[in-house]
Amino acid sequence: MIGATAKKVKIGGAIRGDRGAAAVEFALVAPLFLLILLGVVAYGGYFWRAHSLQQVANDAARVAIGGLDAAERASLVHASVAEEIGPLAGLDPGRASVSIHEVGDAMTVTLDYDASDDPFLRFGLVPLPDRRIRRTAAIRLTGL
Repeated sequence: MIGATAKKVKIGGAIRGDRGAAAVEFALVAPLFLLILLGVVAYGGYFWRAHSLQQVANDAARVAIGGLDAAERASLVHASVAEEIGPLAGLDPGRASVSIHEVGDAMTVTLDYDASDDPFLRFGLVPLPDRRIRRTAAIRLTGL
């Protein structure tokens, strides 16, 4: 072959070529590399979804401060979640549930998201976190 140079190595009295060494090394390393790559993609998708849900919960809690009573605050929270959850990170609004708890001068907004059909969490080769993502944001309703 023109241009192909194979290094000859003398091993135990016999001369052997190393032309297939790269292919053998790739065959040994490729499965581990692909497993790590799939793990990074799966966990990256999970953290993306979890962070997006946390942002929606934070924004909903902030919006609730403007409400005068519990019913108005709940209405503001639900409207904020419905407005933000779809366009933000491709979350499905039908898979999210919102719960609001007011105790004393504190209010907690909890978003529970069912990510069982999420394409990022379908990789079964690596151990993945729970497919139910739950994020909470709390605010004070009164002044300092």
